[in-house]
Amino acid sequence: MPAHSLETDRTSGVAHREHVDLLVVGWGKAGKTLAGTAARKGHRVALIEQSADMIGGSCINVACIPTKILIHDAEQRRGSDDPEEYFARAVSRRDTLTAAMRKNSHSLLDELDSVLLVAGRATFIGECEVQVTGGEERLQISADTVIINTGSHPALPTIDGAQFSGRIHNSKTLQHVSPLPRSLLIVGGGYVGLEFASMFAQYGAEVTVLDRGERPLRNEDTDVAQTAVEVLRGDGITIISGATATAVADGVDRARVTYTVDGQENTAEAEAVLLAMGRAPATKGLGLERAGVRVDDRGYVTVDEHLRTSAPGIYAVGDVNGGPQFTYVSLDDNRIVADHLYGAGLRTTSDRGAVPYTMFLTPPLARVGLSEAAAREQGYDVSVRVKQMADIAGAPRAKIEGDPRGIVKIVVDSATDQVLGAALMHVHSQEVINLVSLAIRHRITASELRDSIYTHPSTTEALNEVLGTLQSN
Repeated sequence: MPAHSLETDRTSGVAHREHVDLLVVGWGKAGKTLAGTAARKGHRVALIEQSADMIGGSCINVACIPTKILIHDAEQRRGSDDPEEYFARAVSRRDTLTAAMRKNSHSLLDELDSVLLVAGRATFIGECEVQVTGGEERLQISADTVIINTGSHPALPTIDGAQFSGRIHNSKTLQHVSPLPRSLLIVGGGYVGLEFASMFAQYGAEVTVLDRGERPLRNEDTDVAQTAVEVLRGDGITIISGATATAVADGVDRARVTYTVDGQENTAEAEAVLLAMGRAPATKGLGLERAGVRVDDRGYVTVDEHLRTSAPGIYAVGDVNGGPQFTYVSLDDNRIVADHLYGAGLRTTSDRGAVPYTMFLTPPLARVGLSEAAAREQGYDVSVRVKQMADIAGAPRAKIEGDPRGIVKIVVDSATDQVLGAALMHVHSQEVINLVSLAIRHRITASELRDSIYTHPSTTEALNEVLGTLQSN
């Protein structure tokens, strides 16, 4: 079957049907990779995407790539640059790069002869069968195997007046805010909220974060969280802890948020508000019940360790299955399903270990494995090695780049010399954390990391010095 473009795949009449070996609903990382794998093995594949702006998935269009472009450009802004003009140029660069990546993602599948690309909204009409709607046109597709890959979207909180319009934004719409707001109020102190706080403060906005927690970054050790908060506050960001938003109201010139702290009601105003209070699965309208696909109490598709749903022949990958919402985890979902469909069927979600993550503040905060608090709670006798980045003489890279802020903290099992976890906040920590993650997975000891030879000058060298007081077994 020849590949089809998204613009020409809609077929008139509800009677037209197609049957394929593999049907993928949604163009995310796992789904598009599985589609390519199946096609190269000679299988007939259909991939359905309802939005031309989401070809390639959330990562390259509204999440990882575009936000990191904006963060990078924010970090490069000089004091003499006009904030509004500079932000507009950054948004333009964001749009240019994401468009190029979207085109490339389309081409990678369009060039495969056995792939049918379909534009429209899919709804299950039975087991392993969907109806695709595009305007007044209909197409029914059945398959031997179906992959649900519809992802997630910013959740609309259940507070009075909550909406995504006007001056009230989510993480997608704020990327195109115009003009650049001189003041920004962020409701939510998690990943998204703090990344956008760091970014917009560097573009020149006055930023306030309302965080429900008793302290920011409550999943991090106190010393790590304190270092990150000091960095954020040093960049002019105000963080209000224990703040529960109760109402939001749009206005002509400003938006207002009402919130409580210790039972006392307060209000805050800003030119723009970001509601960053989590994400929700994109399952509305899919008709999962007609396919026998169960969801959990949050609406995420329930899966087993092979990512199989409750319906035979149907898998769920990426954000929609309720797992860690990272593109690289979605890519690993692809490996698990590909192994189950075309390999030995041995890979499972339980094989994952020491999965790292990075919060792209400036500098970024990356962590893997157990925190000190979690390790002690689990009964480990731990040896902790920690230094502020500015005090690490043997790793001058951060000083060379003009930002020595941050911390390096490594948690080691005293009995085995195994690395249990690490928190790194410094320039290039998003790269170094991968090395530590690999060490944990392959049981490379802290002493081996300490005595390894790293390039100079690099931030990886911090491992030599921070682990330098550990004794060999």
